[in-house]
Amino acid sequence: MNGNQTALEKKKFLFVSLESLSGDLAWTLKKEGHEVKIFIKSKSDADVYDGFLEKVSDWEEHTDWADVIIFDDVEFGPVAEKLKKKGKLVIGGNKYTDELEMNREFGQTELKKYGVNILPQWHFANYDEAIEFIKKNPDRYVFKPSGNMPSGEKGLLFIGQEEDGKDLLELLEQNKTVWTKKAPTFQLQKFISGVEIAVGAFFNGKDFIYPINVNFEHKRIFPGDIGPFAGEMGTLMFWSEPNRLFKHTLEKMKAPLAESGYSGYVDINCIVNGKGIYPLEWTCRFGYPTIEIQLEGILMPAGEFLYKLAGGETFELKTKKGFQIGVRIMVPTYLVRSSDKETTELYRDLPILFKKNDSLEGIHIEDIKLADGVWRIAGESGVLMVVTGSGTTVEEARRQVYSRIKNIMVPNMFYRVDIGHRWLEDSDKLQTWGYLDTFI
Repeated sequence: MNGNQTALEKKKFLFVSLESLSGDLAWTLKKEGHEVKIFIKSKSDADVYDGFLEKVSDWEEHTDWADVIIFDDVEFGPVAEKLKKKGKLVIGGNKYTDELEMNREFGQTELKKYGVNILPQWHFANYDEAIEFIKKNPDRYVFKPSGNMPSGEKGLLFIGQEEDGKDLLELLEQNKTVWTKKAPTFQLQKFISGVEIAVGAFFNGKDFIYPINVNFEHKRIFPGDIGPFAGEMGTLMFWSEPNRLFKHTLEKMKAPLAESGYSGYVDINCIVNGKGIYPLEWTCRFGYPTIEIQLEGILMPAGEFLYKLAGGETFELKTKKGFQIGVRIMVPTYLVRSSDKETTELYRDLPILFKKNDSLEGIHIEDIKLADGVWRIAGESGVLMVVTGSGTTVEEARRQVYSRIKNIMVPNMFYRVDIGHRWLEDSDKLQTWGYLDTFI
């Protein structure tokens, strides 16, 4: 029996999660005919995915049952390594990759060690020391918490606007007591202007799987990049042969990733301009909503490529040409989170309706459940789904995704209407600087 047939047989996948993040991928596998079980640690996500997926209260009881175990977040590194040593097929972080993402200082030091250019940055575990540093070294900085932040607290990242750093200085002075509890360790990074762009690829424990993924995140809540950071409101992406951006960043990290035996998706977010490439942060796990949008562009069954990835196989990922766009759909619960129980309960269980029930293409579930045949809002996040679209041009992909969104009916739902809108300007710059030039 050849490898393709083995991979396409019915398999058993066990998902282990801190929060309800990878349910759509799990649901995709279930729809392909695989057996799927999922564990979610967060108590506030207790009803998320009800009716869609089989949930378990103790994931460790099911490790022998599973053909593939997927850890969809950081912090599971040590236990994932133990399971791999026992011969289990595992997708997810290890001690090394967890440290790359969670410890910004380590992540940047490793990049520098392997010849990747990095921005000037300073690491602190004391807010008063950071305040004194800015006073003595006035400049424009970016404040970045270290560690694995809960999704509701990712908005603590702050990009200073003042050239002398006075806005950040005031923010630190006013919030140091509160932020010491939420972000005890953090980084100040020199601000640099340019195009924000990420390059990622799947890694099979020994090498990258091609093609690579180039993506552009839209992190602020409102169109025009206004308002607080939301983790992610939408993304534009495309698949590519190895390009200059990849060669100067991720490819240089192949040796340490292989030495660690990492199996999963890895991504480096960068700022680029005419002077160079400056990596900002690591993602050593599936990204959200990155993986949902990638599913829009991957032509292979998810079970097949995940099984091959976990098994250390070398293969070419079959992907669409052109562009994919994903847009996150939210309700006001997201803006108040657990601080306003009344609003949370107001939206909980509200139905998610579709004008055409037979037209659910490009709809990827997040914090929802299925009750009596009706999709309903679940959990406390207010993040309902990701809607995706694709096209040979960005404008085509935009038209498809926003036409699909018009099919959805939820009271007071909101989303960004400008995902992918910057491409015209950004692509001109990137082509001029040569970062998208491929090497085949």
